[in-house]
Amino acid sequence: MTEYRRGPHTVYDIQYHMVWVTKYRHRILVGEIGVRLRDVIRQISMTRDVTILKGHVGADHVHVLVSVPPHIAAANLVQSFKGKSSRLLQMEYPSLRKRYWGRHLWARGYFCATVGAIMDKMVKAYIDQQEKSPTDSFGVEGQG
Repeated sequence: MTEYRRGPHTVYDIQYHMVWVTKYRHRILVGEIGVRLRDVIRQISMTRDVTILKGHVGADHVHVLVSVPPHIAAANLVQSFKGKSSRLLQMEYPSLRKRYWGRHLWARGYFCATVGAIMDKMVKAYIDQQEKSPTDSFGVEGQG
């Protein structure tokens, strides 16, 4: 049974599976940087009333399955995730500033697909296959 979210004048179930990659597919999202990225994505989600249903930070990419309110466009959400995380991570980690001297941490573009009630189980299983994280529904590669 689908669980619907409610707004002041709306009832909805809008889910997106989103994926974006680091520029040049550099494998930089490991350890402390991956954990910090996960925290930044969680903070952005909370401020925009976005619920992360499942997520995974790989060494060179991010998968998220999110439930969003109807007033948030997928493109605007990805723009927030990529833009704010790039700025914060490069401010906090000088090694990233050196590697990405053009200030672009993420490659251009992203993948986004809408997810229905049946397909969300398949997407969750796919994200689970990325790497097991037994205690958290939003895992980071290389973290137990």
